[in-house]
Amino acid sequence: MPQGLGGILPLVLMFVLFYFLLIRPNQKRQKAVNLMQSSLKRGDKVVTIGGLHGTIDSIEDATAVIKATDGSKLKFERSAIREVKESAPEKELV
Repeated sequence: MPQGLGGILPLVLMFVLFYFLLIRPNQKRQKAVNLMQSSLKRGDKVVTIGGLHGTIDSIEDATAVIKATDGSKLKFERSAIREVKESAPEKELV
């Protein structure tokens, strides 16, 4: 084995290990979050990154108005929504 290859091989293996353990899972997680935030709709029960639980009252391009349980309405960026607890039922076309 040439001397130069023996010094580079551990660096290449370390990069491959980092890719599969850190970079790739993070990309998958970010893709799932982006999909969730782009598919938000009125009536979804959501939780924000600050822990506010509420229901989406209206939605715009970059913001969503969330109605809390006490009836107050707060405007949040879409990116501030952490998860959808319960999706609004789909309306049937009749």
